[in-house]
Amino acid sequence: MKVLLDENIDVRLRFSFDGTGHEVVTVKYMGWSGVKNGQLLRLMKDHDFDVFIAVDKHLPYQQNLDTLPVTIFILDVQKNVLSQVKDYVPVLLERMREPLKRDVIVLRLS
Repeated sequence: MKVLLDENIDVRLRFSFDGTGHEVVTVKYMGWSGVKNGQLLRLMKDHDFDVFIAVDKHLPYQQNLDTLPVTIFILDVQKNVLSQVKDYVPVLLERMREPLKRDVIVLRLS
């Protein structure tokens, strides 16, 4: 699965996916820093991405959910720091084993 990490997520998170079979890259790596979400989603479609991981809780309200080209996971973190975001990796891996729908999925840890 081809996964893109939003630019406001610590780039080191991608190392948490090593050995999982997923290709995980960052917005910065793709040269898309500063690109707005609508254009970013179009670029993701053009580059055959499957999943977008972000922490922007407003993103679902800014996009037409009927036309999403990828599955978007929003991580509901208290603070956007690597130690908290890494806690979501097992949940993300589990969810990415399931058939994905092009939808926004907010993940919360209990």
